[in-house]
Amino acid sequence: MSAEVALACGYAAFLVVGAFVLEWLSAHTHRRALRFRTAGFAYLPEHDHWVCPEGEQLWPHEFDREKRLVRYRARAHVCNACPSKSRCTDSDHGREVVRPLDPWPHSEAGRFHRVIAVLLVLLAGLVLVAEGVRHHSPVEAVLLLGLLVAVGLAARWLLHDLRLHPANFPAPTPSS
Repeated sequence: MSAEVALACGYAAFLVVGAFVLEWLSAHTHRRALRFRTAGFAYLPEHDHWVCPEGEQLWPHEFDREKRLVRYRARAHVCNACPSKSRCTDSDHGREVVRPLDPWPHSEAGRFHRVIAVLLVLLAGLVLVAEGVRHHSPVEAVLLLGLLVAVGLAARWLLHDLRLHPANFPAPTPSS
């Protein structure tokens, strides 16, 4: 087997691993950001509200259909009289907590990172196809084809969520 084929296979594998590391890191960062914004607060799904560290309940205040978010707000007069207000919020309208309705892969940031991961995997496939066109040794062809199948499966897995959930772009308006 030639060194060129081995390097191309190694580079393609590196790109696929990089795509999945990007996937994991972006999901991890998203989860950490959500935990940070709601630190000390507890969500009670059976009643659809949050409870602050002082025991005040934050009820749904607004549903944003475009951004697919629910905003929960505590009563302003309770927050303004709370001894922990300075550590919690600077708003005079009460503390607000935002909860996304969609899981991470369907959020805007999730879709952005997923598309980058898909592009990395497609680039890996392109490298393997280009190398397959250049070399016709049976051993090299089997290796390249096997890796190409693995890259295709990785791309299919990454594309699955993108196909299921549209990007919610605004509908095009007719030009005048």
